[in-house]
Amino acid sequence: MNRIDRISAILIHLQSRKVVKAQDIAERFEISLRTVYRDIRTLEEAGIPLVGEAGLGYSIMDGYRLPPVMFTTEEATAFLTAEKLVEKLTDTTTRSSYQSAMFKIKSVLKNTEKDYLENIEAHIEVMENAYLPHDHHENGHLQMILKSISAKEVLKIKYFSHHKQENTEREVEPVGIFYSANKWYLIAYCMMRNDYRHFRTDRISHMGFTGKHMEQVHPTLQSFLKKVSEEKELLTVILQVPKNKLRYFGDQKYYNGFIAQLEIHDTVEMSFLTGSIEGFARWYLMFGDIAEIKTPQKLKDRVREIAEQIYKNNPGNDKMP
Repeated sequence: MNRIDRISAILIHLQSRKVVKAQDIAERFEISLRTVYRDIRTLEEAGIPLVGEAGLGYSIMDGYRLPPVMFTTEEATAFLTAEKLVEKLTDTTTRSSYQSAMFKIKSVLKNTEKDYLENIEAHIEVMENAYLPHDHHENGHLQMILKSISAKEVLKIKYFSHHKQENTEREVEPVGIFYSANKWYLIAYCMMRNDYRHFRTDRISHMGFTGKHMEQVHPTLQSFLKKVSEEKELLTVILQVPKNKLRYFGDQKYYNGFIAQLEIHDTVEMSFLTGSIEGFARWYLMFGDIAEIKTPQKLKDRVREIAEQIYKNNPGNDKMP
């Protein structure tokens, strides 16, 4: 990136946030702090009213407005691709808001770029996984949760507990939301349990503001998820598979913790990390005739137990070895 393009990009970066640290600019554009300071001076000399405070960062003076930003064809295409994902993976309110934003984005594009998007739109699609339950996220919970976090306001929810098969009403202080395995989840401090809990948003039948202000200081969503990941016991599984049978595992191996493979003559050793021996054992049974479990022993034992139970449920003339 040449200097003129970089300075323009820094200006856009400054417009995107209330305060931007010099270190953040340096890391994004892979330049030194000395270069950042020089570029900032260039913007000031060009008449951009910047305010800088030691230890805090830079901001554009409140009330100053710049002409609409022009997008490149690649940036506009990225927005279009994101629109396809938002359409399938978020709720009604978020979809509506994003579509409105897309109209504004398209309004500042050149005619050639508008034609390009209209032509390319039919060539981008997000398909739903036919093997996972369909969830079209029709509720408006996601936006309400984010508003609650921003306003630091307690939410009241009606939640169906799948484990206990019961409906409960509780007040929660949201920490954040995350998407995993085709579902949206809310991480929140539950006042009924006096602890942090995660809730599937499609099991929340009703949500509303309470008018109560959050009193606690919560960890960030990222630190919370990292802690949960570190606390979860992961076991290494190694399967030995003939090379000519490897294709049968397909993409499903990634959903079961596949991390690496090593070729040994005519076979391949596949390595997995799993947090559920039970779940992995039942998945492995689909490939039990072509894959040998090298480790761990507890997986071998559990597979044998399941196989013996299958035999008992379906008795034949032969005995189990």
